[in-house]
Amino acid sequence: MMSAPLSRRLAAEGVGTAVLAAVLVGSGIQASGLSPDGGVQLLANVLASVLALAVLIALLAPVSGGHFNPLVSAAAWWTDRRAGTGLTPRELGAYVLAQLGGAIVGVGLANVMFEHPFVELSGHQRASGHLWLAEGLATGVLILLVFGLLRSGRGRYAPVAVAAWIGAACWGTSSGSFANPALTFGRALSDTYTGIAPGSVPAFVLAQTAGAALGLSLVALLFGRRGPQPAPQHAPDDARELLAP
Repeated sequence: MMSAPLSRRLAAEGVGTAVLAAVLVGSGIQASGLSPDGGVQLLANVLASVLALAVLIALLAPVSGGHFNPLVSAAAWWTDRRAGTGLTPRELGAYVLAQLGGAIVGVGLANVMFEHPFVELSGHQRASGHLWLAEGLATGVLILLVFGLLRSGRGRYAPVAVAAWIGAACWGTSSGSFANPALTFGRALSDTYTGIAPGSVPAFVLAQTAGAALGLSLVALLFGRRGPQPAPQHAPDDARELLAP
């Protein structure tokens, strides 16, 4: 099991998700205010977000795993459930709540920093089959990447690799690669460049969940299934070091 107290891990997940959400939404507001060009806006928003993501994973992975994403936490629990390491169901629920709370706080702070109300429901409708397909693809590859690196003993590359994939997926998918239910929910609370209408959130989250399930299936197919095994003495905990450099 993880050595850090649960309270410290939850604080790391909440703070990390809040900072990521604040940078994501804040950079979108900043970019849309500084340039009328959509391509420049997207470039600035994506660049700020992926840099923040890489830094936050590198900083907080040794404490909590650096998930900042309920589906990454759920996948970590699922892959480690037979080995008896990693998150318990109770801890998984607490992680998800911390991530959702962090996303709400981070989006609210970004709103306030740019003179918007703390909560301002988005009117940006994102409801179409091609967007749901894009979300499934972006999330599935994210899960494949994270757990493929972990399964092959290359988890130290995750901060750069995860940030690189999110950046590529933001440009290469029609949905802009939300790929994170917590941030998707948080973005519904900002009627700005990165927002999503509350009514569009459930379908996005369902698509992300389906993509995550597919990603886990691909991990098993490409890297083999992980069965029950005793933890060697002094071995690193998989869930704790899921995204550790």
